[in-house]
Amino acid sequence: MPDRGGSRAPAGALEAPVLVVGAGPAGMTAAILLAQQGLASVVVERAAELERAPAAHVVNARTLEILRAAGVDEAALAAASKDPRDAGAVRFVTTLAGEELGSLPFERQGEEVLAFTPTPLRNLSQHRLAPILLEHLRKGAKASVRFGHEWLGAEQDEAGVTSRVRDAASGRVLELRSRYLLAADGAGSRIRKALGIDLVGPARLASFVMIHFEADLRRLVGQRPAALYWTTQPGAIGTFVAHDIDSTWVYMHAFDPEREEAGDYDERACAALVRRALGTDAAEFQIRTIRPWHMTAQVAARYREGRAFLVGDAAHRFPPTGGLGLNTGVQDAHNLAWKLAVVESGGAPPALLESYDAERRPVAEANAAASVRNAVRMLEVYRALGADESGRPPTAARFAAILADPEARARAERAIADQAEHFDMLGLQLGFSYEAGAVVPDGSAPPTVANPVREFIPTARPGARLPHAWVSRAGSRASTLDLASSTGFTLIAGAAGDAWCAAAAALARPALRALVLGRELPDPDGALAARFGLEPGGALLVRPDQHVAWRSAAAVSDPAAALRSALATILGA
Repeated sequence: MPDRGGSRAPAGALEAPVLVVGAGPAGMTAAILLAQQGLASVVVERAAELERAPAAHVVNARTLEILRAAGVDEAALAAASKDPRDAGAVRFVTTLAGEELGSLPFERQGEEVLAFTPTPLRNLSQHRLAPILLEHLRKGAKASVRFGHEWLGAEQDEAGVTSRVRDAASGRVLELRSRYLLAADGAGSRIRKALGIDLVGPARLASFVMIHFEADLRRLVGQRPAALYWTTQPGAIGTFVAHDIDSTWVYMHAFDPEREEAGDYDERACAALVRRALGTDAAEFQIRTIRPWHMTAQVAARYREGRAFLVGDAAHRFPPTGGLGLNTGVQDAHNLAWKLAVVESGGAPPALLESYDAERRPVAEANAAASVRNAVRMLEVYRALGADESGRPPTAARFAAILADPEARARAERAIADQAEHFDMLGLQLGFSYEAGAVVPDGSAPPTVANPVREFIPTARPGARLPHAWVSRAGSRASTLDLASSTGFTLIAGAAGDAWCAAAAALARPALRALVLGRELPDPDGALAARFGLEPGGALLVRPDQHVAWRSAAAVSDPAAALRSALATILGA
């Protein structure tokens, strides 16, 4: 994607501040968040419509917090999500109709997690989430979504990007001029390749055939509903994903592309695989989609090239073991949108945009590593059930003998129990923190936990997401996250924080809302001050993406100077 050095948009070219390529969850969320910031965008998607086949099915608490702050219809999200009573477990079975070998809770979806987040994780399938995001976009005036439009290439200059986009319906190639280009065009990103950005990590860990079928299996699963069923019987090894127990299922079957062709898995062959894994011929089903895919663990070597930024799967590709891909992509968009808006408004220099890579790439690397650990750990179950070191399954006779042997059976049950971290990742989902970028470290150490993947201790140290707590606001219950501005910075001051408020009011920019504990933010027992790590004279700054950017735990002699210095460092001024 060469730099033409000062060229202007040709006459008749379409124009928008931001061009988003890709109408998946990351791309559409980016457009929603940009619109919230007052920045218009055009979203182009080469497919003719939204993907109808199931894909990702986990939307975690942090992503739902972001959608809540963006004003996406929470009732619609809740209606599209699966009831935790149906999707609150994972089960290891011989076949779906066969014996259950063990089960685990699927994440924390109950009321107990409301102490940490206003929006617990839900099983919300991507093909049900996407229409809600699209409807939200189309209700606003700041984003235009064009399906059947394929990005072909682009050229950059110091003022913007000129992209060439083909309209599939007419065959015409359009030129679209934008200030920025967001590559949300998926794992095979054409934009990433055009930018010459390499992926770091293994390109193939394993290969699978995804078999999407429609069936009502409520009677078959009976009193053991779940989000995932891992089938373990030789000849029927795979994973069922229950997008909807009453209608929508996916079966994942591993295959070896060095010995097999993806074309070998036609509808007849896939129907036989599903039937064996179901463990019965009595269940009726209809196959809708068959698609091979490769499990990878790769992160882009950099997230930016000039005015082009990678978002979502274009920037990182994880194993699905952890459900982190979609969520990491939405959080990428959340991190980037406010920065683009502040720079475009003149509130910060372009240097602020360098913090996107510094903050988001380490998160992706950590999520990729956790996903790989989950995938590797899962092999322990199959080895306990007789698979050899290469993963070759046991004979039917050996498998039956293991299940009949109390000691061997106990080993298998322990191996299943050891998978608990895979399905309980609250610490990773909410506890990630930006250690470098648009933050000012205060010298405090992160909370010490035995297992940072599972355990989450809220903290207001710079870089962390503002701790959630329930507060009374205008006679109703709200989260502290609801009180943080999505379009500017929020200053939270201790009970003796009037000097901080005066300093905030004196600032010309950026937009800054001030809240005082015990006044605008009720804190009758001092619990919020303790959670935020603030003495009565202290204060902290929250970014538009709800991450703490700066904190002064105690009073300072010159609040105005401290606040100006903090903002200059955060914004790269």
